[in-house]
Amino acid sequence: MATKDAPPRWDRKMQQRLARGEAAALGELYDRFASLVYALAHRVLGDEQAADGITREVFAHVWEHPDTYDPKSGPLRTWLATLTHRLAVQQLRATETAALARDGHGSTEDLERRVRHASVAARADYIVQSMPTPLRAALELAYFQRRDYRQTAVDLGVTEDEARRRLRLGLQLLSTAHDAGAPGAPPGYGGVA
Repeated sequence: MATKDAPPRWDRKMQQRLARGEAAALGELYDRFASLVYALAHRVLGDEQAADGITREVFAHVWEHPDTYDPKSGPLRTWLATLTHRLAVQQLRATETAALARDGHGSTEDLERRVRHASVAARADYIVQSMPTPLRAALELAYFQRRDYRQTAVDLGVTEDEARRRLRLGLQLLSTAHDAGAPGAPPGYGGVA
């Protein structure tokens, strides 16, 4: 069992490969995390083209500055999510500030409210994507397919008590979307960055 301060082996090896300039490592990293990076950027910005740009920017940053990731500070997945969030929020602020100056409609409070809303939504997406599959499957059945816990249990082939437990744990994890200091949360999430 790994200790809390020991980084996962894959993360450590990936950082070393990137630091050596292995293009194949960047491709592997992209294949593994591009959909997460894009989804988080899209959730914050609400624009496909802007999310594509942020995705390119994140992986360009990783390629040009692999040493900025410290495996001892947390998982590579969380670091990428944090980097994505920071860049997307910067772009959202710049875009909205320019629109505010150009149109004169709205206020800086509206801008900050939108940034907070986008941050919480992106954090909720990150939490769901990071959930163990059994929890995520139970939530998807219950909320997207409108199954109650009994139907969820049947669909998953588990007991009703187990279905209730999975739903309760999944909801507890999602309830931390407003809490930037929640365990396993990407730093900077939940509030304005």
